[in-house]
Amino acid sequence: MTLQANWLKVYSSDKSYQIEIAKAVLEEADIISFQVDKKDSSYAFGEIELYVSAAEEINAKLILIEHDLL
Repeated sequence: MTLQANWLKVYSSDKSYQIEIAKAVLEEADIISFQVDKKDSSYAFGEIELYVSAAEEINAKLILIEHDLL
């Protein structure tokens, strides 16, 4: 899957478990998301980013706020 203009970042974290929680919360709301791991594997720094379609951005952010993830 290539990152195109119709996919927007809604969440990022340096902890993979936080990304998994956010993905699960969005999945419960029938929002498709995918993650891009930008962590450097040698030095363990950087972030993992979570993307949703542009049409779902506002809903996704509201859901993440309701669950105290943003």
